[in-house]
Order: sequence, then C-alpha cells, then structure tokens
Amino acid sequence: MKCGYDTVQQRVAQTMQRYGMFQPGQRVGVAVSGGADSVCLLEVLRELAPRWNLRLAVLHLDHGLRGEEARQDAAFVGAMAARMGLPFVLQRVELGPAAGNLEEAAREARLRFFREQIAAGTVDCVAVGHTRSDQAETVLFRFLRGAGSAGLAGIRPVTSDGLVRPLLEVARAETEAFLRERGICWREDSTNRSPRFARNRIRHHLLPQLTREWNPALPETLARTAEWALAEEAYWNEEIGRLAAGCLYDDGAATLARAEAFSGLPLAAARRLVRCAMERAKGDLRAIGFDHVDRVLELARGARGHGRVQAPGIGITRSFAWLRFAAPQPPPPAWQLPAALPGRTQAPGRGPQIELELIENQGTEPLGGCVYNGEVGCVDGHLVSAGMVFRNWHPGDRYRPSGHSGEAKIKTLFHQARIPIWERAQWPVLACGASIVWTRQFGPAQAVAAGPASKRILQIREVGRNEKVESLARGAASNMQVSSQARREDK
Repeated sequence: MKCGYDTVQQRVAQTMQRYGMFQPGQRVGVAVSGGADSVCLLEVLRELAPRWNLRLAVLHLDHGLRGEEARQDAAFVGAMAARMGLPFVLQRVELGPAAGNLEEAAREARLRFFREQIAAGTVDCVAVGHTRSDQAETVLFRFLRGAGSAGLAGIRPVTSDGLVRPLLEVARAETEAFLRERGICWREDSTNRSPRFARNRIRHHLLPQLTREWNPALPETLARTAEWALAEEAYWNEEIGRLAAGCLYDDGAATLARAEAFSGLPLAAARRLVRCAMERAKGDLRAIGFDHVDRVLELARGARGHGRVQAPGIGITRSFAWLRFAAPQPPPPAWQLPAALPGRTQAPGRGPQIELELIENQGTEPLGGCVYNGEVGCVDGHLVSAGMVFRNWHPGDRYRPSGHSGEAKIKTLFHQARIPIWERAQWPVLACGASIVWTRQFGPAQAVAAGPASKRILQIREVGRNEKVESLARGAASNMQVSSQARREDK
C-alpha cells in the first residue's frame, strides 16, 4: 500500500474534483476531533487550499462525555489551529446518560453543530474526516441491519446540508502512515476501543475476522459496493423525481396519491415511489423498513378501497382510490362562523372560504343559470335569512340536494361520490338554523334552490378551492394509460 504524502494529497484532490466539493473562494469548516483521520484531513486541506482559494476554519465539538480527556482534545486541536493561523470554533454540549443511544446522540450533536455554523455564515460547508475504512464499516453495518440499496450507498461524498468528505478514497491506515511520515501527532479517543458501541465491534472484531477468513480485499469490496449503490441511487432519484411530479401531491398536511399510481408500476419503481411519498410526509425514512413499504403496496393493490398501515412516525390511509401519507396529527377542530351576507367568510387556518352575493333577477332566469356547476350555487334569496352560519360537516347532517329525489345523509353522499374520509371532517356547509342551505359538491338544498321565478338570487361561491387533487387524478390516469400502452408496444 502506498502511503506517501504525494499519493494521499493527490487522491484527495482527485476526490474533491470528482465530486465538485468546493467552489473557489469558499469558507470551509474542517471538523477536527484530534484523531488521526481529522488531523490528516486538516493537514491535506491546508496544503490544497491555495488551489481553490479556500479559507479554512477549524471546528471542534466537545460532547461532554469524557471529562478531562475531552478537554485535552479540545486544547490539542485549538493549539493546532493557532500554529496554522486558522480560526478555531469550539462548542461544548452535555449529552450525559439521558441521551440514550450515545452514538446516535453524539452524531446528531455534531451535525447540529455543523449546520449551525453554516446557517450562521461562519462557513459555507464543513469537511469531515470519514475515510474509505469508515465507508466499509458503514456498508457492513447497514447490510447487517437489513438496509436496501439506499443504505448500501453508505456515506455520501457530498450531502445536501453542506457536508463534504475529501478522505473517502483514503484508508485509515494511510492517514496514520501519512502523519507518521511527517512527524505529526494525533490523539486517540479511548471510547474508540470500547465494545459497548456497535461500530467498534464491527471495526475491531467482525470486519477483521471476515477479511482474514473470507475475503482479504473485503474493505475495498464494501467501499466499491457503496460507489455502485450510490450511482444506482442517483439514477433512481432522478427517475422517481420525475414520476413523483405526476403522481404525488402535497396538500400542506399530507402527501396524497392515487392507489393506481403504485399498483400500475414495476415493483422496483413502486417501492421507491412509496419511500418517496413516506419521506415527503414524514421528513425522513428513519426506522422505515422493507415490510412497511410492502404493506403499503399491498394496501394500494388490494381490492378493498379502505385500510391503514402504521409505520414509525407516519400513517398511511387508503380511502377509495386514494392513499394519504401523513405524520401523526391531532384531529382538526370543529368550527362555525356567522356567514357574511354579502361578503366572504374564511374558515380557520387553511380551511375553506365562501363568498355570498345577492343579485336582483331582472329577467326570467337567474344570472348564470340555476344549476349548480360545482363552483357557484344559487338559492332563492327570499327563502333564506341573514342569520346563516358557515361550518364544517357534522356526523348525522342530512338534506335533500337540488335535483335529488329525496333527503339523504351527507355521509351517504360522501360514499356515493367516493370522497376520501380525511376530507370529510372539514367539508364546508352553509346552514340556516337547523336546515342545510348548501354544501360543497352536492350544491344547494332543493327547498331553497333558485328557479326561473326567483326575483332575488343568493349566489354561493367557494373561493380559492384547490383543484390540484382532481388535476392529479386526471394526470395519473393519463400516465397509467401511457405506461400501459408503452408496455404493450415493448412486447
């Protein structure tokens, strides 16, 4: 193995160029713990910085877990930054036993520290010292936990939140050899040997054993697996992004899709589209496993139009032709407001809004006709009072819509119209006393509907109603037809 200074420096420079890690003139925070990898990273970046005109700063986080040893690490890193004439940013946190999984808590604390520095404008990005050895351990760890190809992509060279990993093509043994050749000291973290942590057991026991007994090149093989999976993920992310644009819709509280968007796709694409929908609704895919994804697909492909899948931090509900992906939320509150006549009335929050307008009918037929067109409804202005209320639907509500043969529960109308259950609670209703005057989609009540002889017309208009779901439904159906036609032509 070549461990020379030029070899490490050149390989890091190639990695930086390959992934476009830095732009000329950027301010780069270098995360330095004091260990060999991070010290090597700082030394190499200091030498390479003039090529990109990079302005470096040293970042160090004390997790508050190792007492005096950690304070000595901070002093060591601070002194190193001072010798190099670089700015030094030190932050201390107290994780302690209450943090639960200390590995995960420490990782989250570091990421939070780095993001804060980027958000504050102290640096533009943060370089961290993960090596090819770390990559191999990560891939093996995730494989043992049952990760798919996204997990096997391992540690990303560049992340969307500003982290870069210039040492990802350099093995840990090479960083140590690099420092020894140059007579540079580093610190050893005593917890790196503790079998308490799963990663240490993999690093010091499992991976060496597998390398000895099964594959001498296993670390390199695992790292190459990550590269392969990363390229696969990049391709799929682009493909699923295009697919999601026509199949998924975010309504502000959840992500919606038609069931056929999943059931009509090849299995590989369907699984990834489910993961995409779950991530959009939940914010991440932590604790989401293979079984959760396949249960959602079963829900989408099932003959029954109703059902629910519960996954960590997210619920997926099917109602008729639709699937809704949503994080846990309290039930929406009931609301009731005096209806402004004339004028607009807005339900609380992101709720519906109606506009009421009185029009004197000068002819023999109301303006715009009397038939409800889904947007504007007309009732006889002499048959309603000024004391109307605008409210959400209540279980048990019933009335006879104009043109219907008899009275019906609105719940029955929901079912007949295949209205998904999550849309019903906030369904807008205009009422006068105990009688319903109008409701969305089903229109004015027969008893007060305007007719040709009506002299005063009350127009009821729902304002700003979002029609994206309906548009998505039409687009999804069209996409599915195109996909089916393409598959037939391929055959």
